Amino acid sequence: MHPDRNNANEIDSLYRGYGPALLLFAMAITGERSCAQDVVHQVFLKMIEDDNLRHALDKKAYLFACVRNAALNQAKRRDRETTFDPESVWFNPPTRDFAEERNLRRALITLPGDQRQVVVLHVWGELTFSEIAHLLDISSNTAASRYRYALGRLREAMSVKEDSCANS
Repeated sequence: MHPDRNNANEIDSLYRGYGPALLLFAMAITGERSCAQDVVHQVFLKMIEDDNLRHALDKKAYLFACVRNAALNQAKRRDRETTFDPESVWFNPPTRDFAEERNLRRALITLPGDQRQVVVLHVWGELTFSEIAHLLDISSNTAASRYRYALGRLREAMSVKEDSCANS
């Protein structure tokens, strides 16, 4: 079954709008950029083939749920642990501070997986704690707590880097 033109345009628009955040979220789960790219592409290909998107009430939340499920399924298939590529591009700010970006990536990698996922979903995915809670099957308070704990850890990790630079 081929998607109609309106559906194809909508899928293209969703891919362009949410693709980078979905990729980052998939990376938070898989720990590997190439696997994350495969997951995101599989989700969008399946949407084109199955036309399930029209049934979704909240398309953004639906996309994140699909990516999460696909990434977890892929991880089960691979049946091994992988690590983040510390040199992968996480975001492209207008004026880049490469040292700070590298420090932030390193700090994100050290977060426990559940906290890292919440940070990525909230900051880059722009999901609310309620949406995150639904997606991860946790309470809104738990999502907010994980985010708060993650910010504390990130703040601590980043301030240690700043202190060590100031003392050099």
